[in-house]
Amino acid sequence: MSTKHHTVLIIGGGAAGVSVANNMRRQDAKIDIAIVEPSEVHYYQPGFTIIGGGAYTMKQTMRNEADLIHPSVTWIRDYAESFQPNDNTVRLRSGDTLSYDYLVVCPGLQLDWDKIEGLKETLNKNNVCSNYSAETVEYTWECIQAIKEGTALFTQPPMPIKCAGAPQKIMYLAADRFRKRGTLDKFNIEFLNAGPAIFGIPFFAKALSKVVADYGIKTNFNHNLVAIDGPAKTATFETTDSDGNKQRITKTFDMIHVTPPQSAPDFIKKSPLANAAGWVDVNPKTLQHNQYANIFGLGDASSTPNAKTAAAVRKQVPVVVDNILNLNASKAIQEGYDGYGSCPLTTSLSTVILAEFSYDGKVTPSFPLLDPRKNRLIWWWGKIMGFPWMYWSLMLKGYRIDIPHLEGYAKKFMKED
Repeated sequence: MSTKHHTVLIIGGGAAGVSVANNMRRQDAKIDIAIVEPSEVHYYQPGFTIIGGGAYTMKQTMRNEADLIHPSVTWIRDYAESFQPNDNTVRLRSGDTLSYDYLVVCPGLQLDWDKIEGLKETLNKNNVCSNYSAETVEYTWECIQAIKEGTALFTQPPMPIKCAGAPQKIMYLAADRFRKRGTLDKFNIEFLNAGPAIFGIPFFAKALSKVVADYGIKTNFNHNLVAIDGPAKTATFETTDSDGNKQRITKTFDMIHVTPPQSAPDFIKKSPLANAAGWVDVNPKTLQHNQYANIFGLGDASSTPNAKTAAAVRKQVPVVVDNILNLNASKAIQEGYDGYGSCPLTTSLSTVILAEFSYDGKVTPSFPLLDPRKNRLIWWWGKIMGFPWMYWSLMLKGYRIDIPHLEGYAKKFMKED
């Protein structure tokens, strides 16, 4: 066991951690930076939706972690186990301890498969699939290819989750596959959402309701998947009526795509860095920890009430980097993050609605001359080509991608169609 010190210590080598490290290196060529990340492989997770829809391959989403981290950044291949913020230390699973001047916490979130009774036992067989893991996403495409008719269910758990639109994106891709095969009329497709609406922002929810209607999809709100029996092809949901009364109903299926419940990693939940809900407790605009001034959090594990997307990370990274460098130079930190997030909603195998929004559901399009509610081919090409290139070639390499987004500009499109 040993103790090593780093000026900036980053917990997590996903989109947030790698981007912070490489962005900070571009701003300061000499500052000592280290990343704690156990995985040897880095995945472009926004690509999982289109893997499940058969328009992308797993190989296209994968890179070696070693090829992404700047060679001057120390990569520690280990797991963080506990935090001692009063001592400015982190204890690793190996037993080693790391000390720091500044700590950046961005380990992502965890998929709570075990919160749905029977899911672990049947996942990846019995036509029970999920796009939310590298180990399961390819089976989604196998199911869509194999099924010829019947009932296809698509579920969404209580928020927050990674990319709130993803549970329905795969549903539209599946429906479009069925339509292209001429078999859409042989399917009963249902969306079962634990939440009260198709999408949390009414501006986009109305547009998505039209997509749902076009495919003949039945929507069920306030339906939370709590148990699944793969061999029997049954799924049990807890429903809540308008008076708050709960009951359980069971539906049969021929295929079901499950979005698992999600939460902050357990080692974050039990740490002094967490708020009451288990997330890294940070100021939503500065991303500085609310109790420990030399700690910052970003990405999916943070308490900021924005959509948990890679696009949000892109906007959060410069705020964290600049504020750490400001503190290191004895300057004041700045408010810089406005809650921006983006969700490219794949509505078919050739169209996407590019939903962009900030805190309080404000619609913030980067291309305001284009109605952001419209299905467009250009955003499909963005989804499969442009956005991945931006991720690998710009964002992860530490470049700042400053595409302005205009708060409230979408008001011009709010007239009735």
